[in-house]
Amino acid sequence: MTKVTAQLSVSMDGCYAGPRHDGDGDWLKSAESHGFFRVTRWATEAMAWRERQGFAGGRQDANSEIIAESFASAGAYVMGRRMADGGEVPWGDEPPFRAPVFVVTHRPRQKLLRQGGTSFTYVTDGVESAVAQARAAAGGKNVAVAGGGSLVRQVLRAGLLNELELHVVPALLGTGMRLFDADLGLGEFEAIELTPTRVVSAPDVTHIRYTVNGRAPLLLDDRGRGTS
Repeated sequence: MTKVTAQLSVSMDGCYAGPRHDGDGDWLKSAESHGFFRVTRWATEAMAWRERQGFAGGRQDANSEIIAESFASAGAYVMGRRMADGGEVPWGDEPPFRAPVFVVTHRPRQKLLRQGGTSFTYVTDGVESAVAQARAAAGGKNVAVAGGGSLVRQVLRAGLLNELELHVVPALLGTGMRLFDADLGLGEFEAIELTPTRVVSAPDVTHIRYTVNGRAPLLLDDRGRGTS
C-alpha cells in the first residue's frame, strides 16, 4: 500500500537549516547553508548517499542502511519549488531521485526530463494535486515528500502524511528554519498525534520514525487523582 512519507534532519531545537537566506549572495556562504550541512553531515558521510550522488567513499553503517532503505521505498517524490530550483544545477543531468518528482509551485514550467528516470513535473494547483499525481506515478511504492520544511508542514496540515521520520542531530542551532512552526492550522485545543514505531541510535544522529495518527482534541485529564 502506498504511503506518503517525509523525513528531515533536525537539530535538537528543531531546526533543519540556519536562518533563511533570501536575495542575492552565495547560498553556500550563508548561515542557512551552514545550519543545513551541520544537521545533514551524517547523511553526506554515508556510503549509500555518496553512491547515489555519484561520489566515491563513505561509511557503510546504520546511517547508510537507512538512506538506502529510503531510496528503495520511494516510487515518486513531492518537493517545493525552492528546493527544486536550488538543486537543479548541483544535481546535474542525472539527479539522485531516479523517479518522477512533482514540484509544488505557483509558477508554471514545462516538465523536465533527466537521465536515470528522474523527471520534474511542476504542479500549480496545490499540494493535494501534487500528492495525488505522485501516488498515481509511484507504482505501488511510497510517495516521499522531499521538502523543504514548509512543504512538509503543508502536507501534514492537509492530513496527507502517513509517516514522518526525524533524524535528530545532537546539536543546538539556537535559531534557524524550524520544522514545526505555528502554521499547522491547529485549533487552540487541538494537536496532531504521532506514534513512534522505530528508533535507531547512532553516535552522530538518532533516527525516529513515527506513524502520523492525525488531529485530536486536547483533553484535560484528572492530574493523577484517579477520578477520570
